[in-house]
Amino acid sequence: MSGHNKWASIKHKKAIVDAKRGKVFTKIIKEITVAARAGGGDPSTNPRLRVAISSAKGANMPADNIERAIKKGTGELEGVNYEEIAYEGYGNAGVAVLVHCLTDNKNRSSAEIRSIFTKAGGSMAGAGSVAWIFEKKGIITVDKSKSTEDQLMEVALSAGAEDLSTEDEKFQVTTAPGDFIEVKEALEKAGVELESAEVTMIPKNEVKVSSSDARSVLKLIETLEDHDDVQNVYANCDIPEDVLKELNS
Repeated sequence: MSGHNKWASIKHKKAIVDAKRGKVFTKIIKEITVAARAGGGDPSTNPRLRVAISSAKGANMPADNIERAIKKGTGELEGVNYEEIAYEGYGNAGVAVLVHCLTDNKNRSSAEIRSIFTKAGGSMAGAGSVAWIFEKKGIITVDKSKSTEDQLMEVALSAGAEDLSTEDEKFQVTTAPGDFIEVKEALEKAGVELESAEVTMIPKNEVKVSSSDARSVLKLIETLEDHDDVQNVYANCDIPEDVLKELNS
């Protein structure tokens, strides 16, 4: 099996910190609303909505919140009309940064995201400049104390997973986006306790950066993620171990 993807590990460690900021529910509600608007309110026929609801349940979002978000998306309740847009750019050391937004004002978002890049010493880039570096994957993380590699491999691969990797005290299951829910549910049915599970963007290659550049890039990412319109931020930096330890502390 292939090696552990560092960015997936970084994203998970950051997610623990981000969850304390109180914006997680807002971001998930936006995604549910947009998913329902795009593909209908039935998760059994709308894979994107199914994944969004799974994320909501993973964040312990009340069922009433989920239902209201779906109804806003389908038009049963009044709601904001969000537009999906991706911004691309570079941070220190040429690190590629991909920003996914849901906004009700494209012009405002564009100006504010550009300002964040500039203030952090980065720069915006044209459409397609860095998006090709990333590919969408389902990533499921399991603590080694909660399962064995043989059990995970048997269940996950049988359910359609692409890969199983390991690093430190974690197993990481990788899936195609369309197989994510099936693999996740198969693991849960087998009694495997999941530490995290999400569909995310994984870099095809990574840029090795110094500790100072890594901190600068992470500061850029955190500032972007604090923006109300930003759903997700991805970067292709290989973070030094000392900075990873800071994230994990």
